[in-house]
Amino acid sequence: MFFTVYVSAAVTWFSDRELRTLLTQSRLSNAQTGITGMLLYKDGNFMQALEGDERTVQALEACIATDRRHQGMVTLHSGHAAQRQFSDWTMGFFDLNAPAGDLPAGYTEFLDTPLRGEAFLPAPQRCMDLMHIFRQMS
Repeated sequence: MFFTVYVSAAVTWFSDRELRTLLTQSRLSNAQTGITGMLLYKDGNFMQALEGDERTVQALEACIATDRRHQGMVTLHSGHAAQRQFSDWTMGFFDLNAPAGDLPAGYTEFLDTPLRGEAFLPAPQRCMDLMHIFRQMS
């Protein structure tokens, strides 16, 4: 099983409606292609983990890289793993812009980390740690 995690910046901030539309489309497409993963959104920035067949994940990542709704895509971490980390989610999602009262129990300051490459490139495992916090909270 292959995985990749990337960050990117939205060209314009996504409204709640735009985020829901993106998620609906992603979940449908991912279900058809066997992709699972998670998407985090905060302050106009995305962090996404994708996992599945290597060629399928890489093709999706290449497609995402050409999407004009975002820019500055940086792959933080990728490789092979023995099993899926997000096997139950065609695309799990958390909006970190939610008011603090709406965030899951267990919220910590670590979750305030900006979703940008410079925050995670020096220690790529941090992006997986962040994703796992949300996986465990749901």
